[in-house]
Amino acid sequence: MPPAMTSLPAALLTGALLLGGLAAAPAAPGASATTAAATSAVRVNQVGYLPDGPKRATVVTTASQALAWQLRNASGTVVASGSTVPRGADAPSGQSVQVADFSAHRATGSGYVLTVDGSSSAPFDIRTDLYDALRSDSMAFFHHQRSGIAIDASLVGSAYARPAGHLGVAPNKGDVSVPCQAGVCDYTQDVRGGWYDAGDHGKYVVNGGLSTWLLVNSFERAERAGKEAALGDSTLRVPERGNGVPDVLDEARWELDFLMRMQVPDGKPFAGMAFHKIHDAAWTGMPMRPEQDPQPRELHRPSTAATLNLAAAAAQCARVIRPYDAGYADRCLASARRAWTAAKANPAMYAPASDSTGGGAYEDARVTDEFYWAAAELYAATGESAYRDAVTSSSWHTSADAFSPYGFGWADTAALGRLVLATVPTGLPAADTARIRSSVTAAADGYLARMAAQGYAVPVPADGYFWGSNGEVANDAIVMAVAGELTGDARYRAGALETMDYLLGRNALGLSYVTGHGETSAQNQHHRFWAHQLDASLPHPPAGSLAGGPNSALQDPVAQERLRGCAPAACYIDHIDSYSTNEVAVNWNAPLAWLAAYAAERTSDGGGEPPAAACAVTYTVTNSWNTGFTANVTVRNTGPTAVDGWQLAWTHPAGQTVTSAWNATVTQSGTAVSARNTDWNRTIAPGATVSFGVQGTHTGSTSSPTAFTLNAGACA
Repeated sequence: MPPAMTSLPAALLTGALLLGGLAAAPAAPGASATTAAATSAVRVNQVGYLPDGPKRATVVTTASQALAWQLRNASGTVVASGSTVPRGADAPSGQSVQVADFSAHRATGSGYVLTVDGSSSAPFDIRTDLYDALRSDSMAFFHHQRSGIAIDASLVGSAYARPAGHLGVAPNKGDVSVPCQAGVCDYTQDVRGGWYDAGDHGKYVVNGGLSTWLLVNSFERAERAGKEAALGDSTLRVPERGNGVPDVLDEARWELDFLMRMQVPDGKPFAGMAFHKIHDAAWTGMPMRPEQDPQPRELHRPSTAATLNLAAAAAQCARVIRPYDAGYADRCLASARRAWTAAKANPAMYAPASDSTGGGAYEDARVTDEFYWAAAELYAATGESAYRDAVTSSSWHTSADAFSPYGFGWADTAALGRLVLATVPTGLPAADTARIRSSVTAAADGYLARMAAQGYAVPVPADGYFWGSNGEVANDAIVMAVAGELTGDARYRAGALETMDYLLGRNALGLSYVTGHGETSAQNQHHRFWAHQLDASLPHPPAGSLAGGPNSALQDPVAQERLRGCAPAACYIDHIDSYSTNEVAVNWNAPLAWLAAYAAERTSDGGGEPPAAACAVTYTVTNSWNTGFTANVTVRNTGPTAVDGWQLAWTHPAGQTVTSAWNATVTQSGTAVSARNTDWNRTIAPGATVSFGVQGTHTGSTSSPTAFTLNAGACA
């Protein structure tokens, strides 16, 4: 969505309230009416707020005095009221703002609206399961981006299904036997699989390594909190569901396999190093589905940075995946060791900035931070003294700059080493570990201070709105979340949650940067398949895709033409050709997925589960065989009001175990089974039903459960 339109009717201005950013830009040709429309001056998280979380809104206004606010429920009743706090000029947005804080209101419900001086916000919810759908959607982004596998309609819907890309089926040249650029090598390499990095068809090790690490770290953090079941087997939309391995690790493994295929084979020059990237010989046109790409593919010269990304991600794999697949963990560790040894032997092989034909350069001429990160992961995985010495001798081990004002990213990875050493038990002295943990909380304190000083509570500085700024915001939130884990201080969790408000609508443009989440969200992100703006037969991006976000450098022709003079936080346009503000990328969706999984976790004082509901349940065994069965479950809402978000619980007879499910997220502990709604069937109208299925194993009996509860209320 562009900043304020040049021709807003006077009727849209209410009192002293202002709309949009201060810079003017015309609507993009082809942009939808939704994205071109003016936004309310009352900026909220358009998805909503957690009952126990912070609840703040930013109001764009020239008024200098405090303004009255009212929170109304779906029926229009005022349920809370108060006064805003004037904040004055907000430098990043170029706006004058005030802040309304309604955190004290903890009652759950849908369709809340915040009204300030006659202007009303977009409607939003307050509920405990607020982020369940975003957790699923943001993780599903990676399955959508998979290369070398058909994307099945049963998992993603018919609009997003497509054949496997880059497997050598004409006109594709494929990734199963890829030559190097001239002068790089004299052989071909099988580098199929992995994730397409962004809106193009390139695959980059430095971005892939960081993104893989974040997905695995998301599971690892949840495991430490005892909340890993939400990311466990059969919880996500991946084809491997039901294999006994947590789905998030299955998704990470798809990329890990690719990363290890990018390693130079034994017996070849620079054996053990990782090729920096693989992509088309020239930039592909738009739109173009992956399987239609006719370009030849090329491997680009190995780099130290790519090799150390491989070492770090593979070492983490060896540690976290071992309980589920020891053989694969051994393979990961062997690859990590080879990569470390090769990087030590070739410590200054830098990817050149000039290598940007057909794909991004991802140049990085400082790799001491990658050495620190990789050493930390190898030490955490093995406990070996050589890796410990590499950690403690690194300048990054005591540097005050490991957590920069701009967070971490593919070119700045020292912070990842600190996060590993702060959270994973190692043999470091207690004083050293305490110092490292203090560095995490000090960085989080800095982000909180910056949020407190801004009208939109963003953890990035005014000059931090560069390419991929939304990923930077989410990365900072991860640091705050880890600080909260280390200290138990609720301020850090509140800060992490409030960054979600920014991404989902409480920002200079009043726009959710996440597709499909929020009343007004981005929908024309730069992508060669999700290209509805260019070809009506192609889809918009799927729900859960994060736009790169405001970029004050204006590094594409559309941004340069349409966003001249924009305030830094308003330098964004929802146009498919604005790749510098509106592209997607795995390293931006990975921290979003991490943060969504974190935010979706229930807390002990989180306002409880949804209220009990009147219900009737039919459980029918539809098929059985000597060791297994399938069953269909139908839930009817017999009450007078809609059920918005549901959890069905029952006890399976002894010997029955659910192994997979469809149309619901089902988990089992002992004999206790719990099924939660998906994002699309969360609401059950009065008299309506929802159905889902389960498959399981048995040891002789397939008798049906006899009692069910829906949201803790007994069903008939």
